[in-house]
Amino acid sequence: MTEPSRLLVVLAHPDDESLGFGGTLARYAAEGVETYLVTATRGERGRFGPQGKTADPVEVGRVREAELRAASATLGIRELSILDYPDGAVDQVDAAAATLTITHHIRRVRPHVVVTFGPEGGYGHPDHIAISQLTTAAIVCAADAGYDSGSLPAHRVAKLYYMAWRSDKWDAYQAAFRKLAFLVDGVSRQATPWPDWAVTTVIDTSAYWAVVWKAVCCHQTQMSIYGQLKQLDQNQQQALWGSQEFYRVHSTVNGGRKVETDLFEGLR
Repeated sequence: MTEPSRLLVVLAHPDDESLGFGGTLARYAAEGVETYLVTATRGERGRFGPQGKTADPVEVGRVREAELRAASATLGIRELSILDYPDGAVDQVDAAAATLTITHHIRRVRPHVVVTFGPEGGYGHPDHIAISQLTTAAIVCAADAGYDSGSLPAHRVAKLYYMAWRSDKWDAYQAAFRKLAFLVDGVSRQATPWPDWAVTTVIDTSAYWAVVWKAVCCHQTQMSIYGQLKQLDQNQQQALWGSQEFYRVHSTVNGGRKVETDLFEGLR
């Protein structure tokens, strides 16, 4: 490509960008890729303070937005956009309106590569699942010249990826915290590792370990639990921070079974 490479990451909450995708964002920003982040919520229902308690949602959202902006700057993100959807209820927003909004961002940024959560939402989190569905729909709409999102022209994203954590990464994550289970409609959902054979892309992020940890630490309201990551042994730390894995949902430039080492493979 002769124009600058552009990466758009669409996520649900403040801290998703650091814990889930930080190594990828830091690496590509350092390589000169223009990195953009769209975050659906301000995380106003999250932990707040050293004891991990809840607080007034408006105040929590204000502080967590500031933390997100600090983490984004640490990771070298070029632009952060917040959609202001309700934390814990992204699946309840108007889907057509949300798809239109994300389509607008895609057409405005004109990314070559888009990354988001997988359809399982990592561990079944409804917000993660919803943002995956909305982003995937928006990619289709953005390429459709007949879809009206204002004056911006249609844009075809060359490659779409889902986060695809394997069992070793989930094992390390849960060793620091606890068994990840999420109760939805009375049914327990748990962390869902991707099988090794389904992972299409492995990005080496070991050189950005320190940067990612600095970004994680920007989320001070969440450190009552994230601080436990420091207790992991060397192998667990390597599993968590040394690489990031993805599933290539679609690509207009390459395919096949060979595992990629670059989200922009086939584009540069």
